[in-house]
Amino acid sequence: MKLHRESKGTIVVATLIFAVLSFLAVYFLELWALVVIIPLLIIYALVFWFFRVPNRDIEDHTENVIAPVDGKVVMIKEVDEDEFIKGKAIQVSIFMSPLNVHICRYPVSGKVVYKKYHPGKYLVAWHEKSSTENERTTVAVESLTNHQVVFRQIAGYVARRIVFSCNEGDSAKAGHEFGFIKFGSRMDVFLPLDTEIICKIGDKTKGGVDIIARMKT
Repeated sequence: MKLHRESKGTIVVATLIFAVLSFLAVYFLELWALVVIIPLLIIYALVFWFFRVPNRDIEDHTENVIAPVDGKVVMIKEVDEDEFIKGKAIQVSIFMSPLNVHICRYPVSGKVVYKKYHPGKYLVAWHEKSSTENERTTVAVESLTNHQVVFRQIAGYVARRIVFSCNEGDSAKAGHEFGFIKFGSRMDVFLPLDTEIICKIGDKTKGGVDIIARMKT
């Protein structure tokens, strides 16, 4: 199984903790050590599972909006996007549990025209206000269909590290990685009002593969 490059530090710490606690369990509990070691082993395995990088066939897209992350669609509504669009937009929010793949992908192809990091709170990721009050990043892409698409990585109550590697002027390719969020978190996508929304609340999404909307050309 291939692991994401963001796993290195976390896995080193997890390995040290697992080794120390297992040693102490064997030393002090002897025959009862497995009562402690087995749950520790499960947690240790989940750390590796969290940082997995699945093999996915990423296709080329022009008008399609691709799910930027693995997770569950928790919100579809018309909102005011005040940071970049500065007007009405359709917000599609996808919540990621700690068991989901946490690679963040471009939802559309085009050119990166804006990026900004915002420090903030750590409300639970499904909280509606987390989009504007939590630690987050905002990226905007001028799509191949000449639309402005904004997407936002949002840290949750557990997630305390957001990584995004894109820069203004970069070429964006739908489905390809631009960042990563550690542990539970959320991704918001803001689309033009005339966008055809294909997904619905409750849908499970596969990042880089599933089509969640389609923009007019």
